[in-house]
Amino acid sequence: MEKTESVRSPAPKRGGKMADLALVDEVPVWLEINHKPAATWMCTPDQLEQLVVGWLHGEGYIDSLSDLTELKPCATDLGFWVEIPTARVDAINAEERQRVLASGCGSVSVPLGDIGSLKTSAPRSDPPPVEQLRVLFKTLFGNGTRYRDTGGIHAAALTDGKQLFHHAEDIGRHNAVDKVIGAALLEGGSAEGMGLLVTGRISAELAFKSARAGIAYVATPSVPSTLAAKIAQRSGVTLVGRAVSGSPHIHTP
Repeated sequence: MEKTESVRSPAPKRGGKMADLALVDEVPVWLEINHKPAATWMCTPDQLEQLVVGWLHGEGYIDSLSDLTELKPCATDLGFWVEIPTARVDAINAEERQRVLASGCGSVSVPLGDIGSLKTSAPRSDPPPVEQLRVLFKTLFGNGTRYRDTGGIHAAALTDGKQLFHHAEDIGRHNAVDKVIGAALLEGGSAEGMGLLVTGRISAELAFKSARAGIAYVATPSVPSTLAAKIAQRSGVTLVGRAVSGSPHIHTP
């Protein structure tokens, strides 16, 4: 597939000289499903195919990569066309859903049914000990070039408790999570049974995405929200707040 290059803006000039100021990339990226507008992300413009696939999975349009008939980037603009079997799209459109403007600066389509329906039978793993979580987060931060440059971007990665997989950075933490889930799907796997490390708070939106992906636990140096904890409790996801502190807060299902 055609790759999309990251677009970086120059730092503003002060007194005729380039200012020592890093900027965080943020651009609109559009998606059409079966030739109809479906979404526009304000995001960091890399790993965009992963973003599209992860978002489609989180919204319920696909369960695996085989559900995608076509994924085609636009050659002249930051956008994608995807083709999905009409029956799947019609099933999503027929569901009683409401669009929730999430605290994570994004939105998620929430079925108005039982949150417990998100519960998966995938094998679940427990979070690693706090000492190992610290090592994993140190690696996550170390891999984040934009984080080191700006301090104004989020990161996410999947983990088996020993190493990290599919590291992603984005101005939106929900986008970073979609990118790592999409990366796993594009490689022919999934996030089921894996752990997820995120740099920001765990909002309800991230709890929904994690539950839909069958993720075993989500860990953050920050904290979960009360609604995220409720969603995780009912869907079988363990949440770990203050994960790099001496006393993490572990919320088990």
